[in-house]
Amino acid sequence: MSKFNNLTQRIITGIIGVVILISGIYWDEWTYFLLFLTLCIFTQREFYKLVGIDGQIPLKTFGTFCGAVLFTLIFLIEKGSIDSKYLFAIFPLLSVSYLVKLYKKDEKKPFTNLAFTFMGIVYIAVPISLINVIAFSQGGKYEWQMIVGLLLLLWASDTGAYFAGVNFGKRKLFERVSPKKSWEGFFGGALLSLGIACLISLYFTNLALWEWLCLSVITIIAGTYGDLVESLFKRSISIKDSASSIPGHGGFLDRFDGLLLATPFIVAFLKLL
Repeated sequence: MSKFNNLTQRIITGIIGVVILISGIYWDEWTYFLLFLTLCIFTQREFYKLVGIDGQIPLKTFGTFCGAVLFTLIFLIEKGSIDSKYLFAIFPLLSVSYLVKLYKKDEKKPFTNLAFTFMGIVYIAVPISLINVIAFSQGGKYEWQMIVGLLLLLWASDTGAYFAGVNFGKRKLFERVSPKKSWEGFFGGALLSLGIACLISLYFTNLALWEWLCLSVITIIAGTYGDLVESLFKRSISIKDSASSIPGHGGFLDRFDGLLLATPFIVAFLKLL
C-alpha cells in the first residue's frame, strides 16, 4: 500500500513539476531565466548542504552567488544583451574566495573546503548555465522548443527506465554504486526516449530527425551516468536521497542529476557538429 501511495505521490508531483517547467519555458525567455536561475540556486544550496553533512565547510552563500552570477552572465551574453567580454568578470569574483578563507580563523582544512566550494560551481552551476547556450543556439534567438525537447528526452529516459526496471529488471547495471538499476531499465528508457525523439521531430522542426535522435542517445548515456555519479556522491556521504524538497522524487539533485551531465555533451554536439 505504501509503495502504491509513493508512486501516486511521485506521479502527481511529477505532473505538477512538468506543468510549471514547461509553462515557464514556453512563456518567454525571462520566465525561463527566473525558473532556471531558481533551479541553479536551490540545487547548488542542496549540494553544499550535503557536503556540510559530511563535515566539510564550503562557502555556501558565496559559492551559490558565484553560480547565480555565472548563469546570469551566460544568459545575457547568449541573449545578445551584453558583450561576451563580461564573462571574464567571473574569474576575479571566484578568486575572492581565497581571500575569504584567508581571514577565516580556526579552520583546519581551508583548501579542502575551497575545493568543495568550486566543485559546487563546476558540478551544478556550469551545466545549468550551459542550458542558456542550448536555449539560444538558433542564431541568438530564444527557442523554447530546444529546452522542452531536451527535458522530454530526459524524462522519457527516466520514466522508461523506472517502469522497465520495476517490472523486468534482473541484470544489474552498476551494482556497486546503484543496486536497483538494471540493464532492462536502461534499455526500456532508451527505447522510450528514442521513440519520443521521433515524435518530437514531427513538431519541433528546428532540428532534423537525425539530430533529435543524436540528442536522445546523448541524454540516454550521459543522463544514466549522471544518475550514477550522483548515486556515488550520496554513497560517499551515506545518504539515500539528496533531500525531500520534491515529494516522491527526493531533492533537486535527485531530479536533475541526468541533466547536469548531459548538458555539456549536448552543447558540444550542437556547437561542434
